[in-house]
Amino acid sequence: MHAYHVKMVDQIDTADNSSNDDVRAIDTHSSKSAEAALRLAIEQFYFGYRAFTSLPDRILDQRGLGRVHHRILYFVGRNPQISVNALLSILNVSKQALNAPLRQLIALRLVVIDTAEHDRRVRQLSLSSIGQQLEAQLTGTQMKQLQTVFEEVGASAEAGWHQVMNSLSRKD
Repeated sequence: MHAYHVKMVDQIDTADNSSNDDVRAIDTHSSKSAEAALRLAIEQFYFGYRAFTSLPDRILDQRGLGRVHHRILYFVGRNPQISVNALLSILNVSKQALNAPLRQLIALRLVVIDTAEHDRRVRQLSLSSIGQQLEAQLTGTQMKQLQTVFEEVGASAEAGWHQVMNSLSRKD
């Protein structure tokens, strides 16, 4: 087990400096055991997510913000005038977990909170113009990264990735 883990980390560390063919040589289906293949998938998911969030994390860190702020900005940006309850549902977090980061985004004038016209008890969230700019910068880096990777691996692999992510997200 431990030798396998070191082997995977070595592959990930050298993947940045290797050709695309070397990365494709990692074959999860020819592993000696199902457990080894699953561990490989977990490690690839972890390292892929780390690479996916690295640049946005640095941008956010410069503003004293973190990933939770990015998630809020992203989903408020995708759903202008979203109610706080709808955002809680999308993020699958408690009011308590959302409260502090949302207040911080409002204080920084990245998110605007208004009262809904149809029901004065409902609070709706939208991005301010500077919030839209930050969200576009953060998400733009990730969109470019995904576009590059999808172009490298081809349409079939991209479709497979979408299937895996869709299935995984429904297990929550």
